[in-house]
Amino acid sequence: MCGIIGYIGPKPVVPVLIDGLRKLEYRGYDSAGVAVVSDGTVTLRRSAGKLSNLEQAIGNDPIVGDYGVGHTRWATHGRPTEENAHPHRDCTGRIVVVHNGIIENYLDLKQELQRQGHRFVTETDTEIVAHLVEREMKDDGLENAVRRALLLMRGLFALVLISADDPEKIVAVRNGPPIVVGLGEGEFFVASDIPAILSHTRDVVFLGDEEMAIITRTGVSFTDFFARPVSAATQRVLWDPIMAEKAGYKHFMLKEIFEQPTAARETILGRVSQDSGRVFLEEMKVTEAQLKAVERVTILACGTSWHAGLVGKFLIEQLARIPVDVDYGSEYRYRKPIVDHRMLAIVITQSGETADTLAALREAKKDGAASIAICNVVGSMATRETDGTVYTHAGPEIGVASTKAFTSQLVALYLLALRLGQVRGALSAEASRPHIDALLQLPLLLEQALKLAPQVEEIAGRFYSRTDFLYLGRGINYPIALEGALKLKEISYIHAEGYPAGEMKHGPIALIDERMPVVTIAPHDAVFEKMIGNMQEVKARSGSVIALTTRGDDKLRAILDNSRDFILELPETPELLTPIVMTIPLQLLAYDIAVRRGCDVDQPRNLAKSVTVE
Repeated sequence: MCGIIGYIGPKPVVPVLIDGLRKLEYRGYDSAGVAVVSDGTVTLRRSAGKLSNLEQAIGNDPIVGDYGVGHTRWATHGRPTEENAHPHRDCTGRIVVVHNGIIENYLDLKQELQRQGHRFVTETDTEIVAHLVEREMKDDGLENAVRRALLLMRGLFALVLISADDPEKIVAVRNGPPIVVGLGEGEFFVASDIPAILSHTRDVVFLGDEEMAIITRTGVSFTDFFARPVSAATQRVLWDPIMAEKAGYKHFMLKEIFEQPTAARETILGRVSQDSGRVFLEEMKVTEAQLKAVERVTILACGTSWHAGLVGKFLIEQLARIPVDVDYGSEYRYRKPIVDHRMLAIVITQSGETADTLAALREAKKDGAASIAICNVVGSMATRETDGTVYTHAGPEIGVASTKAFTSQLVALYLLALRLGQVRGALSAEASRPHIDALLQLPLLLEQALKLAPQVEEIAGRFYSRTDFLYLGRGINYPIALEGALKLKEISYIHAEGYPAGEMKHGPIALIDERMPVVTIAPHDAVFEKMIGNMQEVKARSGSVIALTTRGDDKLRAILDNSRDFILELPETPELLTPIVMTIPLQLLAYDIAVRRGCDVDQPRNLAKSVTVE
């Protein structure tokens, strides 16, 4: 969950490190630091709080270096103080490490090192790495000292180390959390995520688990933990660096909300044919024979991606007629799931590095399931470990609260459901054409939904001071009620619950009073009348209703009060696309309320963009 950056090359190192850390702020952090080597000496600066505090510390006492590393920390072991901020050093102060992840046996290792005379100055698990490497450092180089230390550590971690005693070298290690190496012209980078280095190079190598990169001024070598060479595939990142900037918007989240028509269009582009009625997912690399053999599907995901999976269940069961389960990635492997070769595991992860989702994938694979990833990052771990991938083309998503990645996942799930239906004979080309036509109209529908932004801002002005919200939806839209509530919780810190509307009378109705706004997702579909009934029950208990619907309706207007309730009319939308279109005003509502409450929208407290440790 931390941000890592390292650089060796001709540029002044500190500005490169600070710029990289700024690009990684979206991941969430509570302290920051840099370490550089110059003339055989390590110089370190750290600070608690935001990156601006570190910049001020450096400005008050400038440093220069030949190469170095930087870090933004999100506390797991030890309080968020300057002392506990990374980078960390050994007893000599000449070995430096930055770390993302958790070392599970650090207490045992720390006690052993203390008995041997090592002095510890922090509360962190990371510090033991520097001391282990100090103990193992011999004349055979930093990378071999790191390899010997790795044999003693348990857990999931990404490490980047430098040593003044083995100059002009950066060693990077992956065992779980992501590490990417950037290949420039006469310069090299290492980072925990692509945006940190995207303004310098688009050529990257993603380390695999139990792999190491040894980076010098003349090049990079890749090995496993036992010094055996490994092949390293260079990936060309097609994201424009400008895509990772705010482009005039007040927040990344707002920019990314408004990028959703483009993200949907890019995810659909080249994958459907109106003439033939076919869907093409050529990068999926799962054979038709494998798909025909599937008897059931399990979708594995966490957080917002899990909500996408719930919508995917409706799509796949309706279009492909295959039974679908949706499991939390964080719980799946702990309940001895029933898996065989007739099951298809679909993992949904924006980053491709979500630790719990990857662990669930491995659990399914070991018992013979075929696997597909829905992912936004080319070359990430999920895309390498599955049998095939359906890439979303959302571009970089910087805001911690997922917006365009979520709707792009829904588009990808729709495409996958159509493909499964076609391969398995549940959906003819003729029956597919209306779905393809609808998908091609989706970007326009999303643009029309975004025009509701001024109305949503007005609603936010009425309700931003409330302490509780209830979100209700039915059928394919009840997961969108869950997602709407999650967005509000994530960025405004207001308690919110999402429920299938039919469950309202089984508990949540007890909460409804004049202080409880109820957001209802009520497109004109087969359950519209039932949603009307839910709204009547809310009004009977003095609750305020914020109704999302797809056209004006006399019945709806008749039960709502213009002075206390609101109706948001979205464009007429085919039923299976309503979850995507209905998501837009819910994202805007969460955003506008959070802004009015003075919250840090792009970096909400206690959250990280990618949860890369359990």
